[in-house]
Amino acid sequence: MTLTTHILGYPRIGAKRELKFAEESYWKGEIQQVDFLAEAQAVEAANWQAQVDAGISILTVGDFVLYDSVLTHAVRLGIIPARFKDAAKLNQVDQQFYLARGRAPNCSDVAALEMTKWFDTNYHYLVPELNSAQEFKADFSDLFAQVERAKAFNKPLKVVVPGLLTFLYLSRIVDTYETLETKQHTCECNITQREVAANQATLQFIDALLPIYAALFDELKARGVDYVQLDEPALVLDLEPEWQTAFERVYHLLQRRDGLKLIVATYFESLGANLNLAVNLPVAGLHIDISREKAGEFFWKKVIDQLPAHKILSLGLINGRSVWASDLTALNDIVQTAQKSLGDRLWLSSSCSLLHVPVDLDSEIIPAEVNGKLAFARQKLNELVALAQGNIYANAKLSPTTTQTFNLVAQSRPDTFSARFEAQQEKLKLPLLPTTTIGSFPQTTEIRAARAAWNKGDLTQAAYEAAMQKEIAYAIQQQEQLGLDVLVHGEAERTDMVEYFAGLLDGFWLSKFGWVQSYGSRCVRPPIIVGDIQRPNTMTVKWIQYANSLTDKIVKGMLTGPVTILNWSFPPAHRSRREVCLQLAEAIRLEVADLQAAGIGIIQIDEAAFREGLPLRKADQAEYWDWAVKSFKHCSSSSRIDTQIHTHMCYSDFKDCLQQITTMDADVITIETSRSGLQLLEVFHEQGYPNAIGPGVYDIHSPRTPTADNMRTVIDAALKTIPAERLWINPDCGLKTRNWAETKAALAELVSMAKQVRQELESQAA
Repeated sequence: MTLTTHILGYPRIGAKRELKFAEESYWKGEIQQVDFLAEAQAVEAANWQAQVDAGISILTVGDFVLYDSVLTHAVRLGIIPARFKDAAKLNQVDQQFYLARGRAPNCSDVAALEMTKWFDTNYHYLVPELNSAQEFKADFSDLFAQVERAKAFNKPLKVVVPGLLTFLYLSRIVDTYETLETKQHTCECNITQREVAANQATLQFIDALLPIYAALFDELKARGVDYVQLDEPALVLDLEPEWQTAFERVYHLLQRRDGLKLIVATYFESLGANLNLAVNLPVAGLHIDISREKAGEFFWKKVIDQLPAHKILSLGLINGRSVWASDLTALNDIVQTAQKSLGDRLWLSSSCSLLHVPVDLDSEIIPAEVNGKLAFARQKLNELVALAQGNIYANAKLSPTTTQTFNLVAQSRPDTFSARFEAQQEKLKLPLLPTTTIGSFPQTTEIRAARAAWNKGDLTQAAYEAAMQKEIAYAIQQQEQLGLDVLVHGEAERTDMVEYFAGLLDGFWLSKFGWVQSYGSRCVRPPIIVGDIQRPNTMTVKWIQYANSLTDKIVKGMLTGPVTILNWSFPPAHRSRREVCLQLAEAIRLEVADLQAAGIGIIQIDEAAFREGLPLRKADQAEYWDWAVKSFKHCSSSSRIDTQIHTHMCYSDFKDCLQQITTMDADVITIETSRSGLQLLEVFHEQGYPNAIGPGVYDIHSPRTPTADNMRTVIDAALKTIPAERLWINPDCGLKTRNWAETKAALAELVSMAKQVRQELESQAA
């Protein structure tokens, strides 16, 4: 008997990043909306066709969105924050882009929605902003249009919708009402707001959303939809009692008895303590992710044992976050055991949406050592169908070869921050409120053209290096003219902050077309770790030395930290993350030593993904923090007392890991604050963070140019919580996605405001 197959979602960028390029062309005004939507729908149709061609039983509809599924759902529900008042002029497509980017045609520039990580992945979602008097005006017409287009494929349809409770869990309340007993902060949009700190406050909107969900289900049923997949990954978290009770209430009120089958989808972890809650929700079926189960746990057996006899169980067998080929023999044993208990109530699926892996492996030239060991999204469809049909075959040996004896003991700097800070101030002689950027500058057309010609062999190594030196010289010149205090070389030679280093370290394979969506139109190409990590040569020294030779100002050395390289790569199938991370830390430690020997006095070790890999369950987090912190401290351990170590973190919730950030003991941390408001700085202050901080004073992911007043708001708020001598002024993140006109305009405002505040502070001290 062939079992029912489906997936939770498919990559929406297109095999050749068609959606990205169409989106960016539309934003630039190069194509009309009708043409953009035609290109987007072509990708959508190709995704459906891939599922049909593979033999997937049920077609997944609604996972294809233009920017982010949480954002799309918020706009469909009419959740438009007050500062986006011009959104009323726009249709749903442009409303989504306006909320995500802070800019739209014929609209005022405003602060974009907060963006943060989707659970423990490198995908970012846009955080919906509710107010205490929120009204919902639902419009699902675009989803219904998708359903009608999908009917042409003559398959049973399953529509994906964000679960009501996970949507509320991921949202936040932002209000202007004086009656709310909450902490006040001022956002970069310069609107005084109040944020409800307890996340269960969003539960107040259940009663308003229930009839909207019920009406949506009725309409989908009327249109011939067979199943609705309600994504509720919040069910794998350590839920508070209020949320557990809410799940019971919501699904008892939403249960349908008239043909439409609701499937609650959980992923990224096992259900843990929420097992009894999840299996007893009054729905037709439950999806669980077994790819994240611990060795020997067999949690899926517990689910089967407690699942009511009438329910479907969808087993997430094919790992939607790994590029390694599945062990079909081992998975088939699970299928056979589960089928004995469930019969045709057993469905087979991907563990989560496949948007976290590249689209198709067929276009790659695969090296012999990993040939037959990999599977991208298209190949995972084939694996899924093979399992369902009992067509079991053995893949190549899955574990990459490890030859190096691993006995590395993590090291750390011996001196205290206060001693280092004094030595660094004496050496560097930085002004009060020093200004800098996070590292990268615009990746121009000229840079991309030179790199493409070099990769094709049309440009010699010497000519390519000369082209990059020209771009570095331009970046240094612009920074000097702007008046920045600490400069960067701009990273013209780097395609990506992780991919660049992976290409210079042993133990990685870089795919050519393995793009994965990070947010919106931003795509990354995660390296694949295939063996031991070693640094055969220096990686950054010659570029930083060249930049340093062009100016009398300080130029930072720019490195990516070991935790971020690991979390933004596809890890090996059968090696511990701790071992791999410490190998990476050793490679970065050697690079720090070489930069220091070359005369570089400030070295930034970016750890943008430091929190991202944190296990979702508190019981599992201590082990991660142990090796993550030790890895960072190890890679900075080769620095002298007067060498200043910076790190950078962004677009994650750091409130629950400040102790670990403090233990990392970087001399300066630069963090994102403009999208998330300044509540993070309050946390740093409340918990007594002792080292220097550079809060981002403007959002680089928005094309809007921030005003000096916007930046002054952030600086003034920061000075209330951070001593002036430990405060840096910088943007939120790197500037590679912006153009030079935007970059120079924003940085000119940044430098001007920093100098103004510096003068005021010096006058007060005089």
